[in-house]
Amino acid sequence: MTIEGALDVAVSTTDGGTPRVEFAFTVTNEGGEAVDLHFSDAAKAEFVVQDESREVWRFTEGRVFAQMLSTDRLEPGESVTYDGEWDGASQGAYTVIAELQAREATCTARAEFEVSA
Repeated sequence: MTIEGALDVAVSTTDGGTPRVEFAFTVTNEGGEAVDLHFSDAAKAEFVVQDESREVWRFTEGRVFAQMLSTDRLEPGESVTYDGEWDGASQGAYTVIAELQAREATCTARAEFEVSA
């Protein structure tokens, strides 16, 4: 199984002027055979934001996700994107790490971004 991850970050402002950071974690099957990604709940990806080495935000913190078994099948060359959103980010430079939450597959990606005033 060969899966690769890529992470895109978009920083914007809500209508109320609050910073919003949107994450798009794309997982691609780079192998020659289909891959089944098995999940035990609706949180298919985790996003962790760090300020240097200190964790400042975690996508799943304080949220409840439906407990349900599901599978995403990726044919060779096919991709799937998992999204996350952080509202109310403070000004600063950050690193975000995305991690696939599949039971038997690991895939991570990271990106640097900045929230300005």
